[in-house]
Amino acid sequence: MTLIDHLQELRYRLVVSALSVVVTTGVCLYFAGRILQFLLEPARDRSSAFEAIFTEPMEGLLAHFRIALMGGITLAMPMLIYQTLMFVTPALTSKEKRWVYSIVLSASLAFAAGVAFAFYVALPPALGFLLNYPEDVARPMIRIGSYVDFVTRLLFWTGIVFETPLLIMGLARFGVVNSRQLLRFWRYAIVGAFVIAAIVTPSVDPLTCSLVAGPIIVLYGIGVVLARLVEPRRGVANRI
Repeated sequence: MTLIDHLQELRYRLVVSALSVVVTTGVCLYFAGRILQFLLEPARDRSSAFEAIFTEPMEGLLAHFRIALMGGITLAMPMLIYQTLMFVTPALTSKEKRWVYSIVLSASLAFAAGVAFAFYVALPPALGFLLNYPEDVARPMIRIGSYVDFVTRLLFWTGIVFETPLLIMGLARFGVVNSRQLLRFWRYAIVGAFVIAAIVTPSVDPLTCSLVAGPIIVLYGIGVVLARLVEPRRGVANRI
């Protein structure tokens, strides 16, 4: 393919991806109110005094749109992953192209698992800590925009982090890294997990960071195992 062909292919993949996000965002916009009530449940369960408010005329509308957009991206994730893989398939062998649908399914399930983990495991104790920390001192009246930003960022980026094993597997398959290197870097991986958790989580409390860093370390270990399974063997690599 020439450079022009690559650019045309990239434009096509971007247009299809954008249209899929627009459609799924429109669907989520219709259900944005229900989704918002669902996202508020963990805070209400953890603090009876919790109350969501808005202080600006557009804040409630923007919160609904943000929920719709993040929901749209989440629903469109399989299509986004598929379009990304289809853009790079010309560089793959016919055997490697057979992995596309399996990777799309695995990556989509991993993202969904990350979102579920963030909502059901990481978010409730984090809100319990943050909303009840100054006990009997102040009432938690949180701006709806701030709350939605907090929750959606945590859900989305945790979903992205759960793609770590597949990323490591892909790098190992193409010989960028190998399982031995990954095992030697386990100390750096632990430190990196907490750094990533501090960036991903929208709060600075140690509880939330630990709840996110722990799975990252486990996912890194899973990635090492997958890398061992798919990495080219030395004899094969030398013949190639």
